[in-house]
Amino acid sequence: MDLIETIGAILDYGPICDHCLGRFFGKRSFGLTNAERGRALRIAHALANNEPYTGEPDECWVCNRLFDGIDLWARRVVEALEGTEHATFLVGTRVPPLIAESEEMVWSDLSLTDPEPIKSEMNRETGKAVSALTGKVVDFKRPDVVAVINLAEDRVEIEINPVYFKGRYMKYERGIPQTHWDCRVCHGKGCERCNYTGKMYADSVEELIGGPAIEIFDAKNAVLHGSGREDIDARMLGTGRPFVMEMMHPLRRDIDLARLEEAINASADGRVGVKITGWSSHAEVETLKSNKAHKKYRILVEVDGTISLDELKSALASLNGVVIHQRTPQRVAHRRADRIRERRVIDIQSPGMQDGKFVIDVVGEAGLYIKELVSGDNGRTKPSLAEILGKDAHVTSLDVVLVEEPGSGE
Repeated sequence: MDLIETIGAILDYGPICDHCLGRFFGKRSFGLTNAERGRALRIAHALANNEPYTGEPDECWVCNRLFDGIDLWARRVVEALEGTEHATFLVGTRVPPLIAESEEMVWSDLSLTDPEPIKSEMNRETGKAVSALTGKVVDFKRPDVVAVINLAEDRVEIEINPVYFKGRYMKYERGIPQTHWDCRVCHGKGCERCNYTGKMYADSVEELIGGPAIEIFDAKNAVLHGSGREDIDARMLGTGRPFVMEMMHPLRRDIDLARLEEAINASADGRVGVKITGWSSHAEVETLKSNKAHKKYRILVEVDGTISLDELKSALASLNGVVIHQRTPQRVAHRRADRIRERRVIDIQSPGMQDGKFVIDVVGEAGLYIKELVSGDNGRTKPSLAEILGKDAHVTSLDVVLVEEPGSGE
């Protein structure tokens, strides 16, 4: 079937608008709208068959003259976006099944190879109209907002994409988890165990940073993505731990990050501190999560019995550069897979004593369990400081003092 015959076969289905006629050949030629393409095809058919050109009909059996309302839909999108800060946007369309099936039936019946779906044209034409009204820019990859035209329900639905900022956090107080923990008993519903808060711990680094940020961004929630995590009873000192904060459903995006940093630090009341370094993205979250940078710890260690500092240093020397075999520690076995991990001790040494305990500095590969490196965890970690000394040893306090930037490890 040649082009003219195909046009005639399409016209035989019933009255059809120029948009829909042109869209059946939407991937042919360039520089034309579907409406222009459809008009040209209609004229070509009339010329080829020596028939009068009657123009575009008032009805369309495919879309029911949907494209006559583009300007109206564009205004409705603009109204729906009022109060939501955004620089970029994208339009999407939920097409009723009957419309989609109608055009797909023609594609199949006539074996068409170059059609464009109605959804694509609706998105494009409405997007152009919205851009003309607002001056905002369409972004196909990562728009600030997506306006979804729901044709069946005759309404516009707004989807607000997250906004991300990054930095480093310091945790100056022990007993604070990195992220929110639901109560293990009631799973967040509230019970006697959690004093009806639904939480295992009153605060978290995520909440102490996220609380002020939620208010400033006028967001629904905030999710902290950290480059690893320290134990609840460990402090995070030095230059801090790299993090990315994801703000969910933010109504405001154009935020002064210096003011945000100041508000977070003031609200945290010295328990947590942040240094915000800039805006971030979902891609950076993935990089952060896969980061295998080394960490440096300062720990205080208590050893049963009496040993000298020289004896301790000798034992530490035998751990320097050694690959440690660690079966999942008993303290985290309830939430981690039970397997043996191999992690290297990059450097370990003792600068001296403090309050009758040994001060030890450890640099290890990501995932090295420091407490178990000292205690041996009843033989689950080999070798360990306790095994080498032949005496029980355990960590009494632990601080993280350095976390490398993502990608800066050896």
